[in-house]
Amino acid sequence: MTLLHVTGARPNFPKAAPVIAALADLGERQRLVHTGQHYDDRMSEVFFRELDLPRPDVNLGVGSGSHAEQTAAILVGLEQEMLATRPAMVIVYGDVNSTLAAAIAASKLGIPVAHVEAGLRSFDMSMPEEVNRIVTDRLSDLLLCTSPDAIAHLAHEGAPADRIHLVGNPMIDTLLANLDRMDAERARASFGLPDDYLVATLHRPGNVDDPESAGELVALLHSAAARADIVLPLHPRGRAILEALGLDDHPRVHVVEPLGYLEFMSLVRGSRAVITDSGGVQEETTVLGVPCLTLRPNTERPVTITHGTNRLATHATLLPLLDAALSEEVVTTRRPPLWDGHAGARIAEVVVDWLAEHPRS
Repeated sequence: MTLLHVTGARPNFPKAAPVIAALADLGERQRLVHTGQHYDDRMSEVFFRELDLPRPDVNLGVGSGSHAEQTAAILVGLEQEMLATRPAMVIVYGDVNSTLAAAIAASKLGIPVAHVEAGLRSFDMSMPEEVNRIVTDRLSDLLLCTSPDAIAHLAHEGAPADRIHLVGNPMIDTLLANLDRMDAERARASFGLPDDYLVATLHRPGNVDDPESAGELVALLHSAAARADIVLPLHPRGRAILEALGLDDHPRVHVVEPLGYLEFMSLVRGSRAVITDSGGVQEETTVLGVPCLTLRPNTERPVTITHGTNRLATHATLLPLLDAALSEEVVTTRRPPLWDGHAGARIAEVVVDWLAEHPRS
C-alpha cells in the first residue's frame, strides 16, 4: 500500500514535510511527486535540503505556462504515474494548480484523495486559487482542515461530516520545528538592514499584472520605505513590470531574489511588520507575533485576523495601518486551535485510520 504525495509549488513543501515524516514514523510506504510547477533552486530545491524532505521519486518538470497549459501537463504526467503505481491514496496540499490536477487525475482513476488545508474560502472567484480549492474539496475523500471556519464552509457546501477533520496546520509544524534555526540578526546583517525593517512579498495578479495598479503599488512601497527599509524577495511573477515602474529606485527598497525557507523566515521573524498578498505568510506571522498587512480585499484565512496579527489593507489604508503597526510596542495574539506543532501526526493518524476502514480490493 503506497501513499502518493503531490507537491509542485513553494507553499506546498513546508505543509508536506511534517505529514511525510509522520507517515514514515508509522511505517507507511510513500512516493513523492514534484510536478515542477516551481522549478528553480530558490523556489523549490532549497526546501528539500532545508526541511529534510525526501528527494522526489518523480519530477514532472512541467515548468511555467498559462493555467490551462500547466494544469494539462500536470494531469498527463500524474495520470501516467498513478496508472503505473496505483497508490492507495493521493495526498494533495493547498490550492495550487498541481493540487487541482492531482485531485482530478486521481478521482477519474478511482483513487481516494486527501486534501490538506481543505475548506479555506476567500469567496472571490476571480482568484484561480479559489477555483482550485472548491474543485479539489469536492473531489476529496478526506478533508483535512486547519481551522474551524474551514469546517463551517465545507458543511455549508454539503460535504459529509465523516470526511471532515480538524487537524491543525502542518505549515506551523514546520515553523515551530525550525524556530531555533531562524537567526533574525544574521539574516538582517546579511542584507545590510538596520534594526527596524519591513518585509514585503507581493505577486498576485490583482496587485502586479495591471500597470496602473502596479504603479500605485510601487508608489505605496516607496512611501512605506520612507518609514523603514523594506526587503522584498521578488517572485518571478510581476518582477519585470514592478522593476520597470521603478520599484528599486528608492534607496531603502531592497529587491532580492526569492529566498530559501530559513533565510526568509528569519527575516520575517526579525521584522517590524510584513506587507504581503500571500496566504501562508498570514499564518506564519500570526504564530511569530509579527504585524501582517495583507494587501487584498479578502482572505481565505480569517483565523489570522481573529486570532492573529493580520489585517486586510487596501491602497488607501495600507500606510495608516502600517503606521499603527509600527507604533505598537507589544503585539498580542491568540494562537488558533491545534496550531501546536502536531498537525502532521494528526493527519497521518486520520489517513491510516481511513485506509484501514476502506480497504481496496
